[in-house]
Amino acid sequence: MTDSTDSTEPAVGAPERRPGGRTARVRAQVLDAVRAELAEAGHEGLTVEGVAARAGVHRTTVYRRWRDVGGLLVDVIDAAGEMDWQPPDTGSLRGDLTALNREIQESLVVRPSFAVALMAASFHSEQAARAQTRLWADRYAQCEILVERAVERGELPVRGARGATDLDARSLLIAATAPVYHQVVLLRADPDPRLPERAAAAAVLAAAAGAFSVPRTESA
Repeated sequence: MTDSTDSTEPAVGAPERRPGGRTARVRAQVLDAVRAELAEAGHEGLTVEGVAARAGVHRTTVYRRWRDVGGLLVDVIDAAGEMDWQPPDTGSLRGDLTALNREIQESLVVRPSFAVALMAASFHSEQAARAQTRLWADRYAQCEILVERAVERGELPVRGARGATDLDARSLLIAATAPVYHQVVLLRADPDPRLPERAAAAAVLAAAAGAFSVPRTESA
């Protein structure tokens, strides 16, 4: 589960209308270079000059379109949001969350890990931090379908009538995925192949027990 530009600085980062032809090829080359440079050298080693050299374009091209490293980071996060990514659909909530956790874990343990490098870079760039926050919000919103399908299948309890409650899908998803990030990113521990399923199972059990139930707001 890796943005757009700051609304107060519309010229920074990628333009709203995505161009085609040569301009699109240049953007793809530059963003590929950003990913490679960031994964290999981290934010400290990311420079416009290095990206331009790796992409095979003149640095003035990069400065004219992206302005600076912050603009490059925002656009590479935006590009991640443009990917045609779909949440898992295994037929059960536990299976879906396990598959999601495995995907997350794989992205964090591959070396070099672009996902980890991008998270680290967001602590050094306010532009990138805002863009990454929006991307994460979008990804969690996409994944809420996992919870909706589970409710439709009757896997999770939803009360009716006057004691009606809703499920806080976002909190459930965070509870399911957080242990993977905690172990790999914060503790820097070796990946546990059992963790994706264990974390998913724990979140499903908690949800079934009502841990993520919230009172339904009554309409006037």
